[in-house]
Amino acid sequence: MQSSTDPAANTEVDIEAYPTAKKLVNRAHEFFSEIDNITPGKALEATLNTTYGPGTPYYSDFCALIKQGLSEGWVANIEVDGPKYRRSKICLPSSQTHYFSITTVYMDSKEEYRGQYHVHPYGEINCVVQIDESAELKGMQGWQGAGWTSPGPGTHHYPEVRGGALVALFFLPAGEDWV
Repeated sequence: MQSSTDPAANTEVDIEAYPTAKKLVNRAHEFFSEIDNITPGKALEATLNTTYGPGTPYYSDFCALIKQGLSEGWVANIEVDGPKYRRSKICLPSSQTHYFSITTVYMDSKEEYRGQYHVHPYGEINCVVQIDESAELKGMQGWQGAGWTSPGPGTHHYPEVRGGALVALFFLPAGEDWV
C-alpha cells in the first residue's frame, strides 16, 4: 500500500485568509486537549456521541464553523468525483493540533454512494455535519447521522453516504491514511 497520491492531499487551506478556518483549528486544538491520548475505536466513538454529540458546545461549534466554511468556499473545495464528492485539507499535523491532521469531505447522494477506499493505520475520528437532516455516514458501527464515528487503528473501508449531503470533519492521528 502507498500513502495517498492525491495532489491535494498535502495542500492546506490558508487559515490566515479565512478567519473561520482559523477559529475551527483553534476550537479543534481545545477539543484535542480533552481527548488527548485516547485511541480511536468503538470506545472513543461511544464517548464522543455521549459526551460531545449533538447539542454539546464542541459539536455545535464544529457544525456552525463547517457550514460557514462551506458557504465561504474553503471547506471540501477540491472535487474528487465531481461536485458530489469533494475534500480539502484544513491543516497538516502539528503541535497545535496534537499531531492530528484536519480534513473535510463533502458527500452528497440520496442513494448509497461510495467514496475512495482507504486504510486507517492509527484510526480516524469523524464529526458528521449534516447539511441535509436525513444524511448519514456509514461508520464501522453502522449508519450515523448527526454525531461521530471513530474507526480504530488498522480499519479500512469505502466512505459511504446516503440520504443527502453532509460534511465529514475528520481528524487523523499523525495525518496518516493509505489508499
